[in-house]
Amino acid sequence: MKAQHPPYLAYTCLAASMTLVGCYVGSSRLLVAALPVFLLAWLRFGIAALAMLHWVRRSPGEAPLSTRDRRLLFWESFLGNFLFSICMLWGVALTSALSAGVMMAAMPAAVALLCRSFLGEHISRRNLLAIACAALGIVVLALTRAEQDGSALAAPPTANGWPAAWPQAWALWAGHALLLGAVFCEAAYVVIGKRLTGSVSPRRISALINLWGLALVTPLGLWQAMRFDFGSVKASIWALLVGYALAASVATVWLWMKGLARVPAPQAGIFTVMLPLAAAAVGVLFLGEAVGAGHFVALALALLGLLLATWPSRPA
Repeated sequence: MKAQHPPYLAYTCLAASMTLVGCYVGSSRLLVAALPVFLLAWLRFGIAALAMLHWVRRSPGEAPLSTRDRRLLFWESFLGNFLFSICMLWGVALTSALSAGVMMAAMPAAVALLCRSFLGEHISRRNLLAIACAALGIVVLALTRAEQDGSALAAPPTANGWPAAWPQAWALWAGHALLLGAVFCEAAYVVIGKRLTGSVSPRRISALINLWGLALVTPLGLWQAMRFDFGSVKASIWALLVGYALAASVATVWLWMKGLARVPAPQAGIFTVMLPLAAAAVGVLFLGEAVGAGHFVALALALLGLLLATWPSRPA
């Protein structure tokens, strides 16, 4: 029996999706400094809804949504869209982009744990080794960045409604807890998405879960919009917001669902290593962070994990 040809296009979609997520996680620090979290999330979902409105309709030959599909779409949006956005944005606002990179190191382990617990999928030894390489690479990256910029963790900014009278240490712990919640929300997004891709097209999944996210955040977004001075926002921030919305709700979701349709969820979880690596690249290229030997070690480990996860298996 010949070895099955590896789905390189699916791998590319998964890697590109997580790379985009890493880019907008890194750049979200600029957005949360200018816009309240709920308002930012509401504008993001609203812009994406306009862009994906034509994806809501069922494609020719596609089966109607079952009760199970509707239930999964809600949880996919609630956990992987709504809660992830709130936890990630507020967590970054209370800590730093560096803290986000540190916490995202737990993503592959969280995906593997949820896949084993809820999907019952077998995790091969090679995939376990790939998960270990990926997680170790991101830990090395996080530790390297922590040494170079430890001050970022020492004094998180007071922002987005956090009471100024409360101790900054409380804000730091709350921010880390929110970022950890974002990790498991994203892991749940991977697991639930695997169930959905068997019956619903990637484009329609993207549009429907974005509409659910818009509906969930609208009351909170309107509440903050009524008290916000929109004239204080610079044109560059509005441009960044549009790019963030299209990348976060359109490109990343569609690319991820497209790749997930052909790749087992535990294997797809390996590609989440691209998220913190991309966030680090944004810091180096656009925020002027220094590059050390630890960065290259982390990158080598992450790439080794990708090779272990995607290398074709020997004939049975």
